Amino acid sequence: QEEKIFAGKVLRLHVCTMEGAEWLEEGPEDTTVEKLKERCLKHCLPGSLEDPKTVTHHKLIHATSEKVLTDTKTVLEENIQDRDVLLLIKKRAPTLLPKMADVVAEEKRKQEQKAPDKDAILKATANLPARSVDRTVTHHNMRDFQTELRKILVSLIEVAQKLLALNPDAVELFKKANAMLDEDEEDRVDEIALRQLTEMGFPESRAVKALRLNHMSVTQAMEWLIEHADDPSVDAPLPGQAPAEAPAEGAASSAEAAAGPSSEEGGEEAKDELTEIFKKIRRKREFRPDPRAVIALMEMGFDEKEVVDALRVNNNQQNAACEWLLGDRKPSPEDLDKGIDTNSPLFQAILENPVVQLGLTNPKTLLAFEDMLENPLNSTQWMNDPETGPVMLQISRIFQTLNRT
Repeated sequence: QEEKIFAGKVLRLHVCTMEGAEWLEEGPEDTTVEKLKERCLKHCLPGSLEDPKTVTHHKLIHATSEKVLTDTKTVLEENIQDRDVLLLIKKRAPTLLPKMADVVAEEKRKQEQKAPDKDAILKATANLPARSVDRTVTHHNMRDFQTELRKILVSLIEVAQKLLALNPDAVELFKKANAMLDEDEEDRVDEIALRQLTEMGFPESRAVKALRLNHMSVTQAMEWLIEHADDPSVDAPLPGQAPAEAPAEGAASSAEAAAGPSSEEGGEEAKDELTEIFKKIRRKREFRPDPRAVIALMEMGFDEKEVVDALRVNNNQQNAACEWLLGDRKPSPEDLDKGIDTNSPLFQAILENPVVQLGLTNPKTLLAFEDMLENPLNSTQWMNDPETGPVMLQISRIFQTLNRT
């Protein structure tokens, strides 16, 4: 009776195995975990206790707390309550240490799969015929299309000038071309980008200048405005913004005078006059180097003229310009004004294309060619233009077709 009075509380525990077996185990709360484990093994694995290692190879886990129960502690000490769920799990077998022979074989296999070093490569290729690859040539081949495109544009400009000079309405066409060239540049500023900068508090004229200098990039324009906030010349107009009414009127009067004579000699003079006028148009489209790239390259110790030449040759790309300055400086700035061989199959195929032929009679095409020649970054703008885009697309297709053959 005393044992019954002082006996521990009897707990009913829900036990599960990984195989899906489930049952209830009852026992006092002073039962050790090891004893409880033995009773569980007798229930689910009869005869397993003949091997003394069976108990040590299993463990009981409290499902709620995910705690592994210690064999030497009692159920009460492990804070197990009535109706708790326990998991009976077999311990994983310890990983066997690899044999020395296996270790040596594995290391040998890794050495065989290891990439060869420089000496091994030289030894293996000692008997191969030597071939030198000019990295500069490879680099220029990657830019083949851009180089050839510039030459094509130079030659097409000459053709367009001659076609426009032969046109009886040459004066009117020139006036139209000159009007497009001298039109207010504010119309070509990205209005959304300009609005974003003005909403930040920047003056509109200053924001327009920043956008033009940074190719309509809002982020770069904002950084430029912040950097030049205290610059006294920040509001000075860009070279292309200077009023050009007087030259335009003079050029127009020259064109009218050129178109005036009706004799053959007068016609030749008209052609020469128009050629000079188109040269003036080209001079208006002066190359504008990226000011950030100019400053960065000049800080490396290069002269300003060299930096401008490098940026002009490499389409305002700072990294390419730096490589050009450090390399053999080819092509030279003088090479940029050289046209393509007019007898080459490529140029003949371009001239025979009806879309190109029609486009060359449009003064806007001439302006597009001039603009892309001096500012290659504007190529995307002209590619998307409904009048000049088809011409540029045909030139690109013809070049790609002949380049594959």
